[in-house]
Amino acid sequence: MHICGLEKMSLVDYDGLVCATMFTGGCNFLCGFCHNSPLVMDADKLPAIPEEDILSYLEKRKGVLDGVCVSGGEPTLQKDLPEFIEKIKKIGYKVKLDTNGTRPDLIKSLNENGLVDYFAMDIKNDRKSYGDIIGIDEYDTKKIERSVDYFLSGAADYEFRTTLIAEYHKQENIREIGNWIKGANKYFLQKFKDGESCIKSGLSAVDNQTVLKFKDILSKTIPNTYLRGYDL
Repeated sequence: MHICGLEKMSLVDYDGLVCATMFTGGCNFLCGFCHNSPLVMDADKLPAIPEEDILSYLEKRKGVLDGVCVSGGEPTLQKDLPEFIEKIKKIGYKVKLDTNGTRPDLIKSLNENGLVDYFAMDIKNDRKSYGDIIGIDEYDTKKIERSVDYFLSGAADYEFRTTLIAEYHKQENIREIGNWIKGANKYFLQKFKDGESCIKSGLSAVDNQTVLKFKDILSKTIPNTYLRGYDL
């Protein structure tokens, strides 16, 4: 495992639980709004935290922490992810996995083997606009669609989430997303916050008035649509 960062305690990364959040290096997308640009663009240059140090910390914090959030980068690119999560589960923690959904077979395997308790999958945009936001021209969303279909089948406990960017997300995009993931268990519209660590500069958040319109549009196909990061 190439683990490049550890937040030792978080109250926001795993809803309802106090968790530790670990960040793996490397990603197969280049989303301009990403706050973890070093993990995406310079992962090979970042020092790795030894696996043993992570597990030792988790052992010591039993009874204080409830779960572990495995984030990135894109964690499913790590070849030994299942084995590492199994070690976390043996300590007694619940595990949440943040993923972009590009490895549907691994997602299914992790779920069916009881290694992940909760998945959070990013929906970057509607299918025809995916390539624009992830930095890959004419991106084929077939693997993303397979992951979406798997979660919509009810096979796992999950949420979908979209970080809203004013330059990319218009009403027509939101309508298309709503039709695509119709009936989703939970869908979160997340507020973008610009920062020096973002991959691309000059992006802006969707304002409060617009996000309420988005939520109203989505509620017709996804009743469980929520806002995250908006003070409304």
